[in-house]
Amino acid sequence: MASILIKAATIVNENKQFNGDILIKDGFIERIDTSIDAKADTEINAEGLHLLPGCIDDQVHFREPGLTHKAKIFTESRAAVAGGITSFMEMPNTVPNTLTQELLADKYAIAANSSLANYSFFMGASNDNLDEVLRTDARNVCGIKVFMGSSTGNMLVDNRTTLENIFTNSPMLIATHCEDEATIRHNLNHYKMTLGEENIPISLHPVIRSAEACYLSSSLAVELAKKHGTRLHILHISTEKETHLFDNSTPLADKKITAEACIHHLWFSDADYETKGNLIKWNPAVKTAADREGILKAVLDGRIDVIATDHAPHTIEEKAQPYMQAPSGGPLVQHALTAMLELYHQGKITLEQITEKMAHNVATCFRIDKRGFLREGYWADMVLVDLNKPWQVEKDNILYQCGWSPFEGTTFKSSVVSTIVSGNLVWDNGHFVNHHLSGQRMAFNPQA
Repeated sequence: MASILIKAATIVNENKQFNGDILIKDGFIERIDTSIDAKADTEINAEGLHLLPGCIDDQVHFREPGLTHKAKIFTESRAAVAGGITSFMEMPNTVPNTLTQELLADKYAIAANSSLANYSFFMGASNDNLDEVLRTDARNVCGIKVFMGSSTGNMLVDNRTTLENIFTNSPMLIATHCEDEATIRHNLNHYKMTLGEENIPISLHPVIRSAEACYLSSSLAVELAKKHGTRLHILHISTEKETHLFDNSTPLADKKITAEACIHHLWFSDADYETKGNLIKWNPAVKTAADREGILKAVLDGRIDVIATDHAPHTIEEKAQPYMQAPSGGPLVQHALTAMLELYHQGKITLEQITEKMAHNVATCFRIDKRGFLREGYWADMVLVDLNKPWQVEKDNILYQCGWSPFEGTTFKSSVVSTIVSGNLVWDNGHFVNHHLSGQRMAFNPQA
């Protein structure tokens, strides 16, 4: 494995910035210092650039197996690496749903043969697979995923007894999608009756999948976690009201209940449905500007712990269907970091906070072994960014297999210059340098 010496970078790490060098050998960070005089196979002049720990995305849908007309682990991991995301955790609502240990092992085998980024996969829970869930090894699987709201296949867990059993017995962190299904069905039926199914506009998506539906489900998850002492991580918080379910009075390493915000809920609002339409149709829905600002406030004050993407690509033909037929979700991994850096340029968040929420805190929350920080002895996962190199998102520079982005036409002020994954320089100045597989299976410290 080639050694790499990064010279004269502005290093952003663990709530501080400083100028320095980093030496990488055999996949790991060997030395961090103000100046390193050493020979390496590759030397990178990073003067004028900022060096951050590689982002860890704790929620993606890379569609393999079974939905490979939308995306593959190879294609989406390439896009992630180009966007500065060096590690991902992928969700179990593939086809077939990842509801057995054997199917979980199949996904790891696919990633071992195709992923450019480091990887882990959630074990899925259903109403009838508790025995399989309890077989999950917390040392090499990131967590258990529970859909307490709409999902595909057999993954909606809406039985109270099943939820009690999962929360009581789970050997590891439970990540939840929280939307109350009964509330959504009630709202949807109302608009089917009053407007007709074919006439429901996308603008009603956040009304149908309402703030009330989110809060009812999220508060139930918090109630169950407190009752059973469960490690709970609530995904994609989409309302200001939900942010008050969480607190910032405890250090993250000691928190039992944590939360995530997603890029689209920090960027878009319901005013954008008029121009973006189904391209910003997600579950939970993008809601009001007040919700967006409330979520950002909770990110900044520590009630929300991590920022992720919920990357969930569909074909543009699927998205072009009428509201009721168009699937929810969109591609984000290539543009997540540059979108957050845009908020930095707007004075809404600091570089240190971006690094904390997209790297440090994900590693701490999930107890990832030797990743998420720029520390000697840790895996060399890092990204060099140029804060003053604007670029516009266009069809010809979108790397997702689906070929579109809700950010198309947006000009970002910052660019990802280089990405290093497990000690390998994979992305450099707009090109993939090494097409060999750099991604490693992530390991975890469940007793940390």
